[in-house]
Amino acid sequence: MAQAIDQRIAEELSVGSHQVRAAVALLDDGSTVPFISRYRKEATGGLSDEQLRALEERLGYLRELEARRKAVLESIGEQGKLTEALAAQIEAADTKARLEDLYAPFKVKRRTKAQIAREAGLEPLADLLLSDPSQDPETAAAAFLNPEAEVNDAAAALAGARAILTERFGEDPDLIGDLRERMWKRGRLVSTVRAGAEEKGAKFSDYFDFAETFTTLPSHRVLALMRGEKEEVLSLALEPGESEVDGADCEAMIAARFGIADARRPADAWLLKTVSWAWRTRILVKLGVDLRMRLWQLAEDEAVRVFAANLKDLLLAAPAGQKTVMGLDPGFRTGVKVAVVDATGKVLATTAIYPHQPQNQWDASLATLGALVEQHDVQLIAIGNGTASRETDRLGADLIKAFAGVAELSKIVVSEAGASIYSASAYATKELPGMDVSLRGAVSIARRLQDPLAELVKIEPKHIGVGQYQHDLTEAKLTRSLEAVVEDAVNAVGVDLNTASVPLLSQVSGLSESVAANIVAFRDEHGRFPDRKALLGVPRLGPKAFEQAAGFLRVPGGANPLDGSSVHPEAYPVVERILAATGASVSGIVGDAKTLRGLKPADFADERFGVPTVSDILAELEKPGRDPRPEFKAATFKEGVEKVGDLKPGMLLEGAVTNVAAFGAFVDIGVHQDGLVHISALANRFVEDPREIVKPGDVVKVKVVSVDLQRQRISLTMRLDDPEQKPEAGGDAGGQRRGQGGGKGGKGGGGKQQPRQRGGQAAPQSAMAEALRRAGLTK
Repeated sequence: MAQAIDQRIAEELSVGSHQVRAAVALLDDGSTVPFISRYRKEATGGLSDEQLRALEERLGYLRELEARRKAVLESIGEQGKLTEALAAQIEAADTKARLEDLYAPFKVKRRTKAQIAREAGLEPLADLLLSDPSQDPETAAAAFLNPEAEVNDAAAALAGARAILTERFGEDPDLIGDLRERMWKRGRLVSTVRAGAEEKGAKFSDYFDFAETFTTLPSHRVLALMRGEKEEVLSLALEPGESEVDGADCEAMIAARFGIADARRPADAWLLKTVSWAWRTRILVKLGVDLRMRLWQLAEDEAVRVFAANLKDLLLAAPAGQKTVMGLDPGFRTGVKVAVVDATGKVLATTAIYPHQPQNQWDASLATLGALVEQHDVQLIAIGNGTASRETDRLGADLIKAFAGVAELSKIVVSEAGASIYSASAYATKELPGMDVSLRGAVSIARRLQDPLAELVKIEPKHIGVGQYQHDLTEAKLTRSLEAVVEDAVNAVGVDLNTASVPLLSQVSGLSESVAANIVAFRDEHGRFPDRKALLGVPRLGPKAFEQAAGFLRVPGGANPLDGSSVHPEAYPVVERILAATGASVSGIVGDAKTLRGLKPADFADERFGVPTVSDILAELEKPGRDPRPEFKAATFKEGVEKVGDLKPGMLLEGAVTNVAAFGAFVDIGVHQDGLVHISALANRFVEDPREIVKPGDVVKVKVVSVDLQRQRISLTMRLDDPEQKPEAGGDAGGQRRGQGGGKGGKGGGGKQQPRQRGGQAAPQSAMAEALRRAGLTK
């Protein structure tokens, strides 16, 4: 079975089965994805970290599927009902949904109406009418009366027979599978506003009268609709299609499956009514639950993917580097909290100033900040983007003017998402003991400008605020995905062994939080690590952990220059062969691009280290410890534009991308409310994924399209040459507004809504008859 799983994953990822087998063996042995991706390329054939993450996720699903398959086979076998044909179907089931469809008739369930009817001896009646519709139902039922089971008349007997057939129809795995897929391809989600909820649910107004097919609904829209339902603003219905005929077609599929047709025989009408009853009361309800879950899972998967992608971009945003930074955490009544940190992040000074209302101590605040700049040679000012951010930004501008020609000083507005979470955390208390909680936020703001990655790992990823509807997502799934992103980002950059915090070290491949704490404690007691080998003296850090972590830990300026690179200690013998061939020393070969580019990787490969690893080593020797993150730059907000009311259509502004969703990008333009650049306005071409164009942290030029003061919505475009135009009503509603052209009622949007046939109601007889005629089940 393991071989079958490996082969299936290989086919899905379009890679060799030997690659999958090697990766699975390494994962099962405790290797991490970053380690396998970077240092085991020969084994996996160069699988990337993205491929390995997908492989790991799929491996978990398929192993769960196999465990469930085994349990299902055992359960049915214990009931004595496992036939060869059924076993073959179960073995062939390739999804959990298909497996559960096959198991449904054999599940131990509460006493249903069908079970009660069987106990009353009515199953032969159901079988008789289904197999021989020439029988008159009333006459046939008279032979199955059972007063002891309260079957006192034909009507009661026929009701029991209908319950049995309804359950049988609803538990046919092939039929349910076909109906599910048909409804998925043709069905739609319909949303209406609940009576009296219009005012409180104004933010959901795009969905007050809305319908869209399942297959075209984007993830953010599904999440918005379900949030609206959860907040008791919207009512949602899952319908099999756009008209009554769609429901009738589904009933015709049920009839065809069981050989039911309208041939004017005595039992035909009763059987067709049983089909309609089974569809309305059981099958449609079941499919609605299944497809709602499917919609949710797809939307959730996409939301998690978007969140993870944004988090990765944010973590790998450009660091300002080792500069002295003043962090300002803005506020009005409570003042602006100030923290100065040196190039290593050490706190040099903290204070609070009150430049804004109600105190209005502007000049005194400038004097305080000026003294700190002079005393500590501050180079950058990091300003949090929360309340009073723009007012504090003006304060920063006045401070820079005061030092014009005297010192190189600049200011940057940074996201303060999660800073308050960090401030109140146990780690912050340990890291900054004795410091007021409010001042810790200013420290975090300053440090995240120096090195976003090193600071943001101290905050739970879900609190960093770059997702869409993240509070609606499954906690375990979101956490698992985001933790993987953090791990990949940290290991892609590498970690300075002698300065890294416990949270940062705990994200390094192979290191747990407890081992990371032991590393810091060992460093505090014994001083700087002179080289990577010294790690082996850390308690509980054994050979396996060293193997996984060593390549990602850096010792700049250590005894061995290779310890400051990403070359793994296990591969140092390869470097020694390179040195022997070139006659150079380690310090001499490092950075010697001319010599290194003249070498052939194959000349230094062996059975353990192949050409891919040697190529990586040569590239690393050319630029050791290189940071994959981009060059640092910041947006400059327009003077005089500080609140939403200051915006006018046509304004050209500079801003910073704060978040990227499936439908577009949010941009901070300095008015305390991010604007949205819809996906259609990102470029002068079709854009399938907004991340093709922008990432969180990017500095972009935008033009204001429209401003909705009531809903605090700002529409922006990056297509700066487009003529100004009034945006279409409805915002991002998408889909189809019922009552407009193409919908169920009216034409061109002005028509009156026509009566609609709800999914749970009986289809008109004409629709059912037409469906049966097309299916060849009627004369």
